[in-house]
Amino acid sequence: MTYYSNPLFFLLLSLPFLPFAHPKLTTNYYQKSCPKFNEIIKNIVTEKQESRPSTAAATLRLFFLDCIVGGCDASILITSNFFNTAERDADLSLSGDGFDAVARAKIALEIQCPGIVSCADILAMATRDLLVAVGGPPYEIRLGRKDSLESKLTDVKNQFPLATMTMSQLVSLFTSKGFTIQEMVALVGAHTIGFSHCKEFSNRLFKFSNDSEFDPAYNRQYAAGLRNLCANYTKDPSMSAYNDVMTPWKFDNMYYRNLKSGLGLLATDSAMFEDKRTRPFVDMYANDQARFFKDFAHVMEKLSVLHVKTGRKGEVRSRCDSFNQLGF
Repeated sequence: MTYYSNPLFFLLLSLPFLPFAHPKLTTNYYQKSCPKFNEIIKNIVTEKQESRPSTAAATLRLFFLDCIVGGCDASILITSNFFNTAERDADLSLSGDGFDAVARAKIALEIQCPGIVSCADILAMATRDLLVAVGGPPYEIRLGRKDSLESKLTDVKNQFPLATMTMSQLVSLFTSKGFTIQEMVALVGAHTIGFSHCKEFSNRLFKFSNDSEFDPAYNRQYAAGLRNLCANYTKDPSMSAYNDVMTPWKFDNMYYRNLKSGLGLLATDSAMFEDKRTRPFVDMYANDQARFFKDFAHVMEKLSVLHVKTGRKGEVRSRCDSFNQLGF
């Protein structure tokens, strides 16, 4: 029996998604203490996106990595100091636009309602607003997160997906975080915006094997274009390519459609289409953008409450890049 004809597969697809709750998070958390919270963040990040179109993808990556490593607690925003090397100093390919969007929103909120809004909540809300701004689906954000009291480089090891991972390794990583295979495929649809540095896929372009200079999973013309683009990447590490070559600035289901045409940039992208565990979901989302949007919104809500800190387990930072007191 193939995975397409297995009745259990279609039963799982038909099951309704359940909302995610956290006893101390609410959608109206700042209604009285900072009533212009939503308005301020939306205005700040929208303006930033208009001036720097890479902001949405940069902030989304920042949010994902913050949540996947120890929970959604803004630990990734902390800068290193003499006493501590922080998470953001790991090789995470982070863009400054995401940090800047959060910092701008924090400054504006500190002026309006000082000491009230956490950086973790700002990052979560900014990500949602930016995704909507580039065409993505709206989803609910519950608020009341506290900011972490520590950020350690050593905590990042083996906690986030790498382009060099096998599909089994990816599945193991995401399931260890509480996500199903379908949720993983939906979440990876975030690759419909943003870019990746050439170093992350150069092994697929140059001297791939004895039989082929490039990975045969690539569309030949696409591979030729990437080889030309990344020819000097060792001299210029900043060289990069769009994750979605067709509609790089628009949040849509083109990422999945690209995979069916050999236009998956990373090895893990191509593997997503080739692996029998993930292929059914790739096909489904490629054919049904509305279903992708629904499932992506669902998994973003789930991600946004992953291991959040509340009460005395965290603080509200005055600055998003440093602890209120010397921390680690």
